[in-house]
Amino acid sequence: MANVAIVNPAYSSQNQTAELEVSVVMPCLNEAQTVGTCITKAQQSFREGGIAGEVIVADNGSTDGSQEIASRLGARVIPVKERGYGSALMGGIAAANGKYVIMGDADDSYDFGHIPRFLQELRTGDDLVMGNRFRGGILPGAMPPLHKYLGNPVLTRIGRLFFGGSSGDFYCGLRGFSKQAYEKMDLRTTGMEFATEMVVKANLLGMKIGEVPTTLSPDGRGRPPHLRTWRDGWRTLRFFLLYSPRWLFLYPGLALMFLGVAVGAWLVPGPRRLGNVVFDAHTLLYAAIAILLGFQSVAFAVFTKLFAISEGLHPPDASMERLFNAINLERGLLIGGGLTLVGFIGSVLAVRMWGVRGFGPLDFSHSLRLVIPAVLALTLGVQTVFCSFFLSVLGMRRK
Repeated sequence: MANVAIVNPAYSSQNQTAELEVSVVMPCLNEAQTVGTCITKAQQSFREGGIAGEVIVADNGSTDGSQEIASRLGARVIPVKERGYGSALMGGIAAANGKYVIMGDADDSYDFGHIPRFLQELRTGDDLVMGNRFRGGILPGAMPPLHKYLGNPVLTRIGRLFFGGSSGDFYCGLRGFSKQAYEKMDLRTTGMEFATEMVVKANLLGMKIGEVPTTLSPDGRGRPPHLRTWRDGWRTLRFFLLYSPRWLFLYPGLALMFLGVAVGAWLVPGPRRLGNVVFDAHTLLYAAIAILLGFQSVAFAVFTKLFAISEGLHPPDASMERLFNAINLERGLLIGGGLTLVGFIGSVLAVRMWGVRGFGPLDFSHSLRLVIPAVLALTLGVQTVFCSFFLSVLGMRRK
C-alpha cells in the first residue's frame, strides 16, 4: 500500500490499513506547486517518528495536475465535487482510515514536520489539538499585519468570550483530532467557517482541547490566497453570533429591558429634570419600546437555542430543560393573561380619566403616564401568550 508510510517493520501489508494511527488530510484546489512538498514532509515525519500514517489529498476540482502529483508521491487522492474548504475536508476525513486525523493546507505554509507534536497530545487523550502560530512563530511575510495584530487576535478573543476555552489561535489550519470526536461534532458548514465551527462545537460539547506551538511560513503557491480579509472576517463574526443566541439576542435583550424598566420607573411618577433637560412622557414612551424590543430579543434567544438543539447544531442544554419545567404552556398563558388583564384595567382607567374631562383634550404629560404602561402590559401579555404556544410547538419534537 503505497499510501502508508511505515517505519516499524513489524507492520505487514495485510494489517497496515487496520492499524493506521493517523491520516493527514490536505484540502487541495490547484496546488501543483506545493502539494508535493507537503506530502513529502508529512511522509518524512511518519518515517522519522515511526508513525503508521497515510496522506489524503481531498481534491476540490484542481485543473493544474495536482492530483497526478499527489498520486505519484503515494498519497491517496479523494475527489470532492462540492466546492468549498469545508466540503473538501469533509470528503477527505470521511475517507480517512486513521484513528486520528491531522488537517493542514497544501500550500506549504504549515510545517508537517510538527505532526508528532499533535499526535503526542492526541495520544494522551485530547479530543482536539490546535496549532498556535503565535507561540510557534510567524515568519516575515507569512501573515498580513492586519491579520496578525488585529483580525486574528480580536476574533480569537471574541470566540473565547462567546464559547469559552483557551485557544490562542482560532484560525490555525494545522490541527489534529480523533475520528470519534469529529463524528460527535457533526460539523455542517462547507466553506471557510468549517475550521471555526470545529473549535466552537468542541467547546460547546465540553471536549478536551489541547494546543501546541507551530509555525507559519509564506505559502509557495505564487498566486493570491483564497482568503479575503474583510469578507472572511465578517463571516467568522457572523458565525459566532449565529452560534451564540446569548450574545446575539439574550444579553442585548436583557440590557434593553433593564434600561427600559429603570427609565420607566423613574419617569412614571412625573417629569424629571437633569440640569437644564426635562425628561417627560416622550422619554417614557421610548423606555416602553425598549422593554418591548428587549422582550422580543430574549424570546428570540430562547427560540433560537431550542431550534439549534433540535437540529443538532447545539448540544442539549440543562438550562433549557429547567426552563421548560418552570415555564410550560399553562404557566405562560397564565402570565400572559395576567399582563393582558393589567393592561386592560389600565386602559379602562385611562378611558375613565378621559370621560371625566368630557372626552375632550387631555394633558398628555399626565395621561400618557397611565396609557403607556397600560399599552405596554397589553402588548407584553399578548406576546407572552403567542410565545408560549410557539415554544410548545418547538418543544413537541423534544418531547
